[in-house]
Amino acid sequence: MKRKPKLGQNFLVDDAARHAIVEALGDLSKRTVIEIGPGHGAITEILATRCRHLIALELDRALAAELTFRFRDQPQVRIVEADILKTDLHTLIPEGETVDVIGNLPYYITSDILLHLFAAARAGILTRAVLMMQREVADRVSASPGVRDYGLLSATAQMHAQVDHLFTLPPSAFSPPPEVYSTVLRMHFAPRFAELGVDAPGFDAFLHQCFAQKRKTLQNNLRFAGHSAEQLAAVWPADIPPLARAESLALAPMAELYRALTAPIAR
Repeated sequence: MKRKPKLGQNFLVDDAARHAIVEALGDLSKRTVIEIGPGHGAITEILATRCRHLIALELDRALAAELTFRFRDQPQVRIVEADILKTDLHTLIPEGETVDVIGNLPYYITSDILLHLFAAARAGILTRAVLMMQREVADRVSASPGVRDYGLLSATAQMHAQVDHLFTLPPSAFSPPPEVYSTVLRMHFAPRFAELGVDAPGFDAFLHQCFAQKRKTLQNNLRFAGHSAEQLAAVWPADIPPLARAESLALAPMAELYRALTAPIAR
């Protein structure tokens, strides 16, 4: 009988795909890479020969032990039994260094992991990432304003990185095959908070207000969040239609509205 996977794992077995994923990170000869969820090491074994230093975070104790034994003679590879969501990435790398990230993200916590990585990007320790996730989630992450999939996750991701859609894999690329297709995205981290003149915590909270109810207009969502109609009317940018919904707007006009709403009142 086949071993039943733990933690919802679906292991990549497509040889061309695993090489393409590593290639998407570019030249790694002088780079440190953090791999999320290495599993049986399909991607790990390729990375081990290409990057200067590899840190593989594996939550499954049995798999972590398997990988530790397998790479015991390769000092550039460090296997860490850890939960990515409970790991402070600062503690894994020397002060002043940046890292790249690669991984097949578990479907049920993809958004949580992305938010964890975005926090590290704001701290300046991440350069780029190549991440595989459920196709529907990837479509939301990479969606442009005005399309159906654009929402809070899209806006948050694109405040932190340039997102490129690379390729999609069928269930047959994994063992056992999942019930969904998987898409690989590449992110070049470049947080835009300073460029757009907004503070990260405040603008993040503002985006949550703007996208609170997808069917409501932006004004209705902001009124529900506590902004009065008079306050909104006084600062509403001319280039945002009065009945606009948040998903129709790029980040620049959203930032303009946020700055207007949070500007000190002149006396």
